[in-house]
Amino acid sequence: MTSEQNKDLVLQFYKAFDDRKIEQALDLLAPDFVAHLVGMPEPLNAEGFKQFGMSFYSAFSQGQHQFDEIVVTDDRVVTCGTFIATHSGAFQGLPPTGKQIRLSIMHIDRVHNGKILEHWGQGDALGLMQQLGIVFLPGLELLPQIVKGAVSKLIKRN
Repeated sequence: MTSEQNKDLVLQFYKAFDDRKIEQALDLLAPDFVAHLVGMPEPLNAEGFKQFGMSFYSAFSQGQHQFDEIVVTDDRVVTCGTFIATHSGAFQGLPPTGKQIRLSIMHIDRVHNGKILEHWGQGDALGLMQQLGIVFLPGLELLPQIVKGAVSKLIKRN
């Protein structure tokens, strides 16, 4: 396949997911497909990737990928942009908020014999959690440094 055909295939994959045509999207994956996702302890096969995708898509409706940059070199297609959706279902124990989220994303997909063979994906998980109203608290080991910094700022103001 040409670089342009690889690009079209990858964009067709994301469009099928956005249109919630999951089986159509999965048909574009090679039988020995592997996904490398940031934060996952091990790569996922096609079935694991489907389960991950379905849990995300059941939590976020009206999802749309908007790519600002698409770079194609031989068998690899790099897509960078934003995933926009509405938090309308439970997500990692958090009930739906109804908030629209904008998640910065970057993907690399490798195409072989007309199918997506490998996927590398990264999304701004911290930004997502912040948009959903989740606040991260520092661990006990950081507490002394935070207090020291706050006291130092108070002293400098006076």
